[in-house]
Amino acid sequence: MVPSCPLCSCPTTQSYWTDRQRAYLHCPQCRLVFVHPQDYLSLEQERAEYELHQNHPDDLGYRRFLGRVFEPLNDCLPAASCGLDFGCGPGPTLSVMLEEAGHRVALYDPFFFPDLPWKHQQYDFITATEVVEHLHTPGIVLQELVSQLKPAGWLAIMTKRVANREAFITWHYKNDPTHVCFFHEDTFHWVANHLHLRLEFYGNDVVLLQRG
Repeated sequence: MVPSCPLCSCPTTQSYWTDRQRAYLHCPQCRLVFVHPQDYLSLEQERAEYELHQNHPDDLGYRRFLGRVFEPLNDCLPAASCGLDFGCGPGPTLSVMLEEAGHRVALYDPFFFPDLPWKHQQYDFITATEVVEHLHTPGIVLQELVSQLKPAGWLAIMTKRVANREAFITWHYKNDPTHVCFFHEDTFHWVANHLHLRLEFYGNDVVLLQRG
């Protein structure tokens, strides 16, 4: 049985590509490419992969990488804004950069910082850097994140975007076994229209979405 799209729930998803490890499907409605659920890692396997990450706030190269989302987001924020670093991982760094700029940032990660009741808060901004490609239920999670934004609040997403099938076949980004959802530029337009957000692209991997 072909699964429905995990973002828009379209039932008519189609085969996109299959390699030795996994099967990938494509949604004709929102253009999301996603891994067949039968090929997901277990939670234990997923956590083990994340524990291999060596990101740290003192790593200047990692700070430069995150600067691609920090700079446009910080330019949009009023002074002393309050935000959430969603899916911050074991070595939160973007939150440190934002705090250095005068903002307050709470941390949430289902594996490493699971205790924050983030669904009961309202934020001026939420960041999700290298997160959405890991989501098994992106439609549900994105709707929840947007609902926690204050009016005119910002959702900042960083993820590589899929271009076309030919590029996808040799794309290194799909080879990470924890990456299960791949967003096309049109996918973000669908998200913005569906959730009534203003959309801005920065480079090939940063998206800012503003709540109306």
